[in-house]
This record gives sequence, C-alpha cells and structure tokens, in this order.
Amino acid sequence: MKKSLIFLVACTGLVNLPPAHAASTVDLNVNGVIIPASCTPSLSANGLVDFGKIAQQDLNLATGTRLPLKSLGLTVICNGPVRYALRMRDNRDGSAHVNSEIYYGLGFDNSANKIGVYSLAFDPKQTVVDAVSEVYGTESTTGGLAWRTANRNPIDIGAKSLLGFTDTAGSTAGPSAIQNLSSTLTLETVINAKQNLDLSTDIVMDGSATLEVVYL
Repeated sequence: MKKSLIFLVACTGLVNLPPAHAASTVDLNVNGVIIPASCTPSLSANGLVDFGKIAQQDLNLATGTRLPLKSLGLTVICNGPVRYALRMRDNRDGSAHVNSEIYYGLGFDNSANKIGVYSLAFDPKQTVVDAVSEVYGTESTTGGLAWRTANRNPIDIGAKSLLGFTDTAGSTAGPSAIQNLSSTLTLETVINAKQNLDLSTDIVMDGSATLEVVYL
C-alpha cells in the first residue's frame, strides 16, 4: 500500500509539471541538379530479340535449357561529354526463376509457372567510347559511392548496380565523361526445366526490360 501511494504521488507530480515546448514545424528540403547534357540510348532491331518457335522435345527435363546466344547493338549519344552509368529495370519483375540481380524474367505460363531468365553482358573489348583506344568497365553496388576497379572483363548489367566505362585501367574513380558510346551486347537466355512448365498449351516468352541512363 505504501508503494502504491508513493507511485500515485509521483504520477501526480508529473501531471502538474508545466508542459514542454515542442516544435510545431518541420522543414522539407527538395534538392537536385538540372544539367545541360542529355543522352539518348538505342538498341539494334528496336530492342527486339525473337527466338521463334521452340519444340518442347528440345527442352531439358530436369535442368534449364540454354538457348543460342544473341547479340544486340547499343549506342548512347549525348549532346556533350557527361558522366553516366547504365542500369536495367525488369518489367516482368518476379518472373525470373533464378534469384539474382543480373537475371530478368520471361513471364509466366498459363499455370503461373516461371518460364525462364535472360541476362545481358557488356564487353569492354567490344565497346567504343569517343576517340579512346581502350575502354574499361567499372561497376558500383553502392549507388555510385564506390566503384569496382576498372578492367576489361565482360560485365552482366544488374538491376541494383550501376555499370559504367572509363579510359583508365585500374581506376576506382568511376565512369569517365562520355559523349558517344557504341557496344555489342550478348544476350544469354535459359528456359526453366521442362518438368516445371505447363506444356499443355503454347508458352509465350514475354521478357521485357528498360535500359536506363543514370547521370552522375
């Protein structure tokens, strides 16, 4: 009982304290930089890759089936030198049967099974940047805060990473300012295992992704 009385007195004392002065406003800041440079990317064949008809007997039963590699030409034309990177967004997000940022989905069959995946690789050796004699690829998984050491190895473009190019081997400073870029990309496609698909009707592959220029 004594403890209770002490507790009640303490509560009463808190209630009788003068109210604290709380801020009744909060600031919102909207920042950004509008730059004069702009870039326009374009893909050969308007970005369309068509494998035609594939017989189900050509699919592996328990493992994925790799389709023939396809090549795509990419050009990025800017109205002046500008630092930028590339990123790709999957317009069929959630349909890839392999969980990785470099794999994009081919949609679903009539039973909502995942049809397959594809990836898109950039090869610095097949990339031409302005008048630069050799091009090196670099990548950031931190939104541009840090960059991978630039080298000549092929790079799969990711949905969560930034991919760029520089004229300096071994650089970790990120992409160089570029005005004109052209590259030959390699598309690799894998169909899900036959046992995981509904083959009672036609399965329409429906991959779609958006290649984005990210200004740095």
